[in-house]
Parts: sequence; C-alpha cells; structure tokens
Amino acid sequence: MLLAGGNAADAALAAAAMLTVVEPVSNGLGSDAFAILWDGRQLHGLNSSGPAPAAWTLDYFRGRHGEDGNGAAKIPVRGWDTVTVPGAVAAWGALHERFGSLPFADILAPAVEAAERGVAVPPVVAAKWAEAVPLLKEYPGWAQTFMPSGRAPEVGEKFVFPGAAKLLRLLAQGGVREFYEGKAAEALVAWSEKTGGSLVADDLSAFRPEWVTPLSVEYRGFELHEIPPNGQGIAALAALGILRHFDLSALRPDAPESRHLQIEAMKLAFADIRRHVADPKSMRVTPGQLLDPDYLAGRAALIDPRRASFYGPGAFPSGGTVYLAAADEKGMMVSFIQSNFMGFGSGIVVPEYGISLQNRGTAFSADPASPNVAAPGKRPFHTIIPAFLTEGGKPRMSFGVMGGEVQPQGHIQTLVRMLDYRQQPQAACDAPRFKVNVDFSVNLESRDDPALQAALEAMGHTVHIDPVYHGESGAGQFIWRLSDDPDQGYVAASDTRRDGCACGF
Repeated sequence: MLLAGGNAADAALAAAAMLTVVEPVSNGLGSDAFAILWDGRQLHGLNSSGPAPAAWTLDYFRGRHGEDGNGAAKIPVRGWDTVTVPGAVAAWGALHERFGSLPFADILAPAVEAAERGVAVPPVVAAKWAEAVPLLKEYPGWAQTFMPSGRAPEVGEKFVFPGAAKLLRLLAQGGVREFYEGKAAEALVAWSEKTGGSLVADDLSAFRPEWVTPLSVEYRGFELHEIPPNGQGIAALAALGILRHFDLSALRPDAPESRHLQIEAMKLAFADIRRHVADPKSMRVTPGQLLDPDYLAGRAALIDPRRASFYGPGAFPSGGTVYLAAADEKGMMVSFIQSNFMGFGSGIVVPEYGISLQNRGTAFSADPASPNVAAPGKRPFHTIIPAFLTEGGKPRMSFGVMGGEVQPQGHIQTLVRMLDYRQQPQAACDAPRFKVNVDFSVNLESRDDPALQAALEAMGHTVHIDPVYHGESGAGQFIWRLSDDPDQGYVAASDTRRDGCACGF
C-alpha cells in the first residue's frame, strides 16, 4: 500500500485484512479491534469492541448453562454464548473513512487474492492450529472451514479460504456496513438462528465503533498512551506510574531486584483492574482515580524491594491476537490490534463468508456485584490493547505486545528495557519476559538464567518455567521514530516468538 502511494492507515488496514487469512488461529473477520493513530498533529483512539447481544442476562446464562457450586450463573468458554458483536470490520471502515487515502477495494485486494489462491501455513500458526482441532472440531462451521483435509494444515501446506475471499470482495464492493446490515449480516444471523445463537439483526445493525481519547502517564520523560477501559491498557499505565518511584537504571537489566520490582508493580495494577475495570458506563471508579499520581505513589509504597507480597485492590471514595504497527514518510503512525481472544475464539464459523467469531463474552463476570457483570448491550472487559509512546508530546513509537494478560506486562517490560536500560527495540523485544498469573505466581521463560528463578523464589515468589519459547510470554511489534522529522526514518522490531517480520523500504 505504501508503494502504491498510500499512507500508514492504508498499510495497517491492508495488513489487518491479510492477517485474517494468513493467521486465522489468532484473528478473523469476526474479531474485535482497537487502534491508536498519530495523524501528524495529534493522537486518535478507536475502540471497536462489540457489545453483548440483547438477550444476555444472568438469567439467560443460568437457563442455558446452569449454575456453579456457589449458585452463580455459568458463562461458557466457547460457543455462541461467548460471541459478542464483532467489531474488527467496523474498525476498518472507521479508520478508512477518517484517515485512508486509497480506495477501500484496493486495500482489501491483497487479502482477497491470498484467500483465493491460498497461503503457505507458517510454523507457529500450524502448531496452534493443530492444538485447536480437538477443542473446536465439533463447533458449527469450524471443521468445514479449518479442516479442509480432515485435519489441521501442516507447516508449508497451502490453505485456501474461499469464504473469507467472498466476504472481503463483498466489503470491497459495498463497504463495511454489508457486515452489519447487508448480505453478510443476513448470513450471520441465519447461522445464529440455525445453530443455537442469540445474535440477532438488531444487535449487528446498532453497532458503531467509538472514537476515544487515549489515557496516558509520564515515565522517564516519555508519555505512554493506552485506550481507556473497557480494555486493560490502564494496567500498563498504572504499573509504570508505580515504577517511576524506583530507580531501575541503578540495577542490572536482568537482575532479580529489577524483575521483582516490575512483577510487584504489575501485581498491584492487576489487583485494581480485576476489581474495577469494565465497560466505562458500569465502572464505579474512574480511570482518573486509578491513575491519580498520589494514589500510585501510595501503591508504590506498598512494595517491599526484598520480598514478594499479595495485594488487594486499593480503596477509593465512593462514587489469541494479532498486533501490527505501520508508519509512513509523512509521519503518520498506526498502532492496531485485533483478536479472536482464545485462539480461534468461540469455535463458531459462518462457512459461507469465512467469519470466525471471537469469544470475548467469556470475559464477563457472573457476579451481580461486579462492574463487569454480563448484561444486554454491554461491552466485556477486554485484554487486547494497542499502545503509543510520545516524547514531549511528539510521536516516538507505535507498539504492542500480544498475548492475553501478558499484554500490559509486555508493554512495561519492553519500555523499561528501552527507557531505563537504553536497549534498542529488537533487543528489548527479544529479551526474556515474565508473566504474572491470576494467582500472582510468575512464569519465566526457559531461557532465563536459572539463578533468576532461585533468587525470585528466595524473595517469596512462586515461579513456573514455560518450556516453549513462543508459549506464554507474548509477542510484540515496534516502530520507533528516530527524529521529529519522519524523513530521518524509523527503527522497527518484530518478535522472534511469532511468524511476523519487520519490513520497510
């Protein structure tokens, strides 16, 4: 797209469409999406996560799936009752309408060709595909679409995706509203009715993406920007707001003491977001309260530099994913992420149009007291978060790190390496990463120094080792702008944990 005279928005959208074809294990035409874009003058945020169907109440889930041992309604992990309104296609339309320069049909053309001609399946994608077969092969449309030879494709084998090609052509000709009000919408609703879903025409036709103002915190003279809730980007902001109270640069980059401080900051941030973050209309605590400098200073004071701790949320007054970054010669920079959540998502596929539907609804809570409780027309808590870094209000880096709850953790770990330890983006991206789990235990990569594990355990951390390099530690993409003058160029980095690459000309 850049070679054709397009801008960074055109390039990002073409890549997003292509990724639904070449990496269907992580995203699809039924994904959600978020973006942060620098247009040459200011940042723009886009939240294109879809809401729950109108039918979804706790009584609905209780009637369909029963109760757990505590009397709470069960919310499933896969299937139709995890499918919220897909937002990715609407995100493409919103970004193109506001910032695109090439015809939408031209932007989608490479993905159409790839879907029709077929693509060779790369190694990490092939491994994730094979893992999904026993989990998803019985769900409506999945095996028909993703097991063309009765199994998952092998590494290097050609995968042809005719349904996706048909939908992409339809979108190229009629625009993205075809997905929400046209032929594709009719097919999606018909498949829902036929196979037990609750998604109806009004759920689709009512959806529009939301332009939002990114939240930010200052760190070491830079500003990190994230999309506001219902996403977890605020966790990265809070963790950095806590870490700025410690002199990490006085410690070695991979010293146990440095890792410990980052782990503790992440634990504090997660304790708050797991309690408070939801659809903004339902939150009882504002983002401003969660990021208040005095509040974060108080949270930082809870950290013992020598011992691991468990933290609860702070007190207030009442009141499976793909990421891509793009930049162009004029200075436009895009940070874009779209996801089906758990691998192929819900397991539901509309075969005629290749729409693989996400399972974001499983992130709702069944606790009536939670701000994230399932309700009609409500957006669930979201894990996918694009990020953007500025310096003195000027653009410096579009970046993101994929991988569920790894994402805010990846943001802070790579930024600490770049800003505290002055590592270049590829080195910061490739370096070992930790993952704080829901129970506050910590995963390390197997390539970490064994002495690090011993030192963290001596501090009181429960440590697990991930045996697979591309397993649980996420994967990032980065474009760092070298100067205020975009003509001076960019430095790009792509995570070796995935099949992606950095590409420029």
